[in-house]
Amino acid sequence: MSPTELLQIILMAAAWGGSFLFLRMTVGEFGAVPLIAMRVTIAALVLLPGILLNPVWREQFRRNVLKLLLLGAFNAALPFSLFAHATLYVTAGFASIINATAPLFTAFLAWLWLRERPTLLRVAGLVTGFSGVVLLVGGVPSTQSGALLATAGAFLASFCYGVAANFVKTQLSGVHAWVTTGGSLVFAALLLLPLSVWQWPERMPSVHSWLAVVLLAVLCTSIPNIYYFRLVISAGPTRAMAVAFLIPVFGMLWGALILDEAVTLAMLGGCSVILLGTALVGGFTSRRLR
Repeated sequence: MSPTELLQIILMAAAWGGSFLFLRMTVGEFGAVPLIAMRVTIAALVLLPGILLNPVWREQFRRNVLKLLLLGAFNAALPFSLFAHATLYVTAGFASIINATAPLFTAFLAWLWLRERPTLLRVAGLVTGFSGVVLLVGGVPSTQSGALLATAGAFLASFCYGVAANFVKTQLSGVHAWVTTGGSLVFAALLLLPLSVWQWPERMPSVHSWLAVVLLAVLCTSIPNIYYFRLVISAGPTRAMAVAFLIPVFGMLWGALILDEAVTLAMLGGCSVILLGTALVGGFTSRRLR
């Protein structure tokens, strides 16, 4: 993994860490499915013109319709909705710690699916990174009644991310990342449309919530997903998914800056451990340690 790829991981983590704050801010007014339907629809509308105006991308989209449909289900429609539902019952920090299990599922599925045998240092990085996330959050927070099912759904969402990352590597490696991202979001929007109409809130969400959804769609969905799929192809699904370890770091940071939440010594220590785990998974320290 190159320094450029590392920078992409940091920027993606910064964007996706903010997504949990946007979910917490808006899911109460929209509901989980309508919120995610708006998220993927707006994100798809941002990227779709680029596909339609480029003949090569249009052809790639046409030849991979079914694959993009499956990717839209497993990388957006299902996991986004499950995490949005989870934030109705648990804190953003707790949701982000579950999200940080995605690299574990990705590495396990890569071993089964791609026969990608993990090295000892990579396994150590996965364990170290997840341990840092646990340290960062400070243990399982108290949850509301009904959170058990929502938590299970969030774990299923992380598993879906692992499936999607390996699917992209094996089935869509020759497709441009713009097509992969935009096409999957188009189909995610179509999949969620019927249920979102049925569950649409009786009271129209506020302008503030709509603005948060637009930011969630553009800054936290369409743009970072392009770089993420490029990284899956170039660095592999396991390394690319290491971004999940950094997401809680930025989730806490945005909470401190925007919501005036306290930054504790345990949080700083957890950040350090997570960075070490990410370096091990990404292969930055492998040569020196050997």
